[in-house]
Amino acid sequence: SQGVSHPIIAIRLNNLAELFRDRGRLEEAEPLYQRALAIDLAALGSNHPNIATYLNNLAGLYKARQMWDKAADHYNRAIAIDEKALGPNHPDVAIYLNNLAGLYKGQGRLEEAEPLYLRALRINEEALGSEHIDMAI
Repeated sequence: SQGVSHPIIAIRLNNLAELFRDRGRLEEAEPLYQRALAIDLAALGSNHPNIATYLNNLAGLYKARQMWDKAADHYNRAIAIDEKALGPNHPDVAIYLNNLAGLYKGQGRLEEAEPLYLRALRINEEALGSEHIDMAI
């Protein structure tokens, strides 16, 4: 039995971290996200899409804590993992591109945000079609 290092534990830790983040308990959320990431790194390896998800979640936490460089690094790592694992036009890549663009936009880095938003839009349009209900949001 893998016990406390089982990927199911990583999911539960991530869920608790999300709750803490949503409640503004950012310092308490970070070690939970990091434990979840460490468990799945050991179980799944560094190029698994689950790793990208945890990196994205940590990036969102770092963004909320105004740790801009750390957030950008984690978003970029998530993008790279999913581009390799799922392909450059996968909808999950678009999510992380959009998140990184939002980080840059919030910093006033509009020139850097625009191509990321455009690429995310293109990926979603190709995956969903421009008339899909999700594209109206």
